[in-house]
Amino acid sequence: MVAGSFSHEIVSPVEAKRLWNAFVKDGHNLLPKQLPEVFSSITILQGNGGVGTIKEIKFTSANKDFSYVKERVEELDDAKLVYRYSHVEGGLLGKQLVSAHYEFKYTPKPEGGSVCSSTFHYDTLPGVPEDQAKIDEIKEKSTALFKKIEAHLLANPTLYR
Repeated sequence: MVAGSFSHEIVSPVEAKRLWNAFVKDGHNLLPKQLPEVFSSITILQGNGGVGTIKEIKFTSANKDFSYVKERVEELDDAKLVYRYSHVEGGLLGKQLVSAHYEFKYTPKPEGGSVCSSTFHYDTLPGVPEDQAKIDEIKEKSTALFKKIEAHLLANPTLYR
């Protein structure tokens, strides 16, 4: 079993609070609309969006690794713009991973814009080696997803104020 983590950072011209509102507060609505080629649906199964909420994310066939994942919100800090969640079912759990935990932080830059930092913590199943190519692929796909939402926000400057 491998316990690992990796981090990723994206600098954006979009304000941190707008990114927070788009991705964290309304992501269940926005992501399937803006990325229908990736997300079939995002449904809140339990809770009101706060800590303890369970979401089910269904993916299109574009995701070759899995068709869905259920996530539990672990932390939602509106003041610090920190969002943490863990996978509780689906995804790579039971296939390659024992656990998967994510943290996102949106930090305003003094000169405008923001930095989105993400960290992924995981434990692999016994015998599953760390896969740097997979880590690089996850970073690449998450950057592409982020940039598409960023472009939508830049094109619509009144959204998520």
